[in-house]
Amino acid sequence: MKKQLLELLICPHCLPHEYPFVADIIRERDGDIETGTLKCQHCAALFPIVDGVALLDPFATDSQRATNKYETDEVVSSYLWSHFGDLLGDEHASQAYATWTGLMRPQGGIALDAGGAVGRFTFAMGGCCDFAIGIDTSLAFIRAARQLMRERSLVVALKDEGLLRYEVTIRLPETWPSERVEFVVANALALPFRKKSIGLFSSLNLVDKVPSPLQHLREMNRVTRDRQAQFLLSDPFSWSTEAAPVEVWLGGKADGAFMGKGLANVAALLAEGQGALAPAWRVDAPGHVWWKIRTHSNHYELIRSCFVHASR
Repeated sequence: MKKQLLELLICPHCLPHEYPFVADIIRERDGDIETGTLKCQHCAALFPIVDGVALLDPFATDSQRATNKYETDEVVSSYLWSHFGDLLGDEHASQAYATWTGLMRPQGGIALDAGGAVGRFTFAMGGCCDFAIGIDTSLAFIRAARQLMRERSLVVALKDEGLLRYEVTIRLPETWPSERVEFVVANALALPFRKKSIGLFSSLNLVDKVPSPLQHLREMNRVTRDRQAQFLLSDPFSWSTEAAPVEVWLGGKADGAFMGKGLANVAALLAEGQGALAPAWRVDAPGHVWWKIRTHSNHYELIRSCFVHASR
């Protein structure tokens, strides 16, 4: 973890209070903390830094990680193709990330990519702001993203058919500066960042996967600046009781709170700017992109991800 992040981080256990960490650095190289511990000055919670990765998810357990499908090599390679397939010149690759990148206007400050998986959009935002941070609850995703950050290339074994695999090499464009990005394991429902510290915030294909979608929006708003800020949310709104109970969905219901379509409800929440989502956002016209996940050479999942971009 880049040492410069220390001044931005707070204990996610103690939210909404903001208590900084005391860093016990065991091994450091060129401003990168490779091994150490972050200790909360208030609750004394300990968060390790292992092989350069800060583990800042307050809800994570070793048993959860062991059974998480997002920690497997096969899923990681699938997401690496989804994020970087266009860089490989793959004719089947999605252009979703290029579209999303075009929606974000360059501006100073820090960008946060929540649920950023293996890092494509974090790298892209690093080119239009001063510094970009990608977070995800998957340690395997963050390790892959940091390997790309450090080495600028990554050999990936893609599933062809059955037990057959073939290798491709992902190489980052020169315009994506590694020194202006970082990746940490963190949770979108308890962000370990100071309030009003983020200028650009993205949430791509995440809000229908978290246990509390509204809490995700509240946390976004807590860390995002009141002025000179942008927010991009894109999602297929595939509501599922496996992710969250029906009563907390932000759409997909015929009656009750947040009945109707999720995209319209999110846009209305942002425009109204009430309570924890104040001050109000200026919401642009919505749109959608087609995003792909690749399982193997003969199987792809095509996903319509509906987006809204807002600013204030």
